[in-house]
Amino acid sequence: MPYKEKEIEKIFFSIGEVATLFNVNPSLIRFYEKEFDILRPAKTSTGNRQFTKTDIRNFELIFHLVREKGFTIDGAKNYLKTNNQSERKKLMLRESLLDLKKFLQELSSKI
Repeated sequence: MPYKEKEIEKIFFSIGEVATLFNVNPSLIRFYEKEFDILRPAKTSTGNRQFTKTDIRNFELIFHLVREKGFTIDGAKNYLKTNNQSERKKLMLRESLLDLKKFLQELSSKI
């Protein structure tokens, strides 16, 4: 059996990495952090934010509601209070479908 290196998964991401991931300014992430209770990254002793994958998913959910669906900040807050679980499920399904699409594209390029 050939040796296969394990992929190292990061536990924490900086605000700059999250901003690059979503192609937004770090100030938008800080603003959403102040406005939404579900977005609470850990902070180091020097005050640097450390985002976990859960924090990134929460930011993605907020970003999807405000930027892609056109909700206002207050509208997104109310929506998250009432429909939090259903919207998370939809977002997870969307993420799974995008992963499947990527896998199928890689598979078809190898054939």
